[in-house]
Amino acid sequence: MFGRRKKSGAAEDAASEAEQVVDAVEDEDAAAPRRVNLPPAPRPDGPWDISEVAKPDEGRVDLGGIFVPGVEGMELRVEVAGDAIVAATVVLRDSAVQLQAFAAPKNEGIWGEVRDEIATGIVQQGGAIDEVEGPLGWELRAQVPVQLPDGNRGVQLVRFVGVDGPRWFLRGVISGQGAVQPEAAGLLEQIVRDTVVVRGDGPMAPRDPIVLKLPNDAQMVPDGVQQEEQENSRFSGGMGQLQRGPEISEIR
Repeated sequence: MFGRRKKSGAAEDAASEAEQVVDAVEDEDAAAPRRVNLPPAPRPDGPWDISEVAKPDEGRVDLGGIFVPGVEGMELRVEVAGDAIVAATVVLRDSAVQLQAFAAPKNEGIWGEVRDEIATGIVQQGGAIDEVEGPLGWELRAQVPVQLPDGNRGVQLVRFVGVDGPRWFLRGVISGQGAVQPEAAGLLEQIVRDTVVVRGDGPMAPRDPIVLKLPNDAQMVPDGVQQEEQENSRFSGGMGQLQRGPEISEIR
């Protein structure tokens, strides 16, 4: 027969302290919010999946992978990666929001994990981040290091917002006055909410960008070049012209 050797007083104290440490770590882990393997949160106010909208092209610009809401006075630009259009930027006065959609797992959201990666990349570059719960859910308010026109280094204030949907993830990058003034941000936030995502049924790896396309009547003009309004274009009459702007790449 085998018996359990009785612990000495010192050994019992040490074992008790170890158990307390383990319990404390477990309690801390339990209290910390999980960021991965979580199902997408409800989206009662959008953005929307194509299956949730009866007429996605009503009041929106069809870019294939996303339908972007049309707003009076806006300018719409596209960002490219190689030969593919992967993002659209809505410029409205002194503010802008870049929209980019990605494939995601069927039953898991990726925004928590992506937030961590973006924050780590910005901090490593010498920037600063603040994670807050904003009108669109959890977001990052970042001070991103940039080089100023005079050669000196400065910071750009940017908001990274994101929403997990069914098999897709929509990221918005708000810059300009919309990143610092709530009254300027409201319309940009509504543009994110009103966006419709078209994931498609084909197989895609998680985080693959959902490729966009130009509307049939769009005309590409160099960034910074003013284009005369065309009577027969859906982009005339206050919505601005579809332009090709600089690629805005994700910071990791």
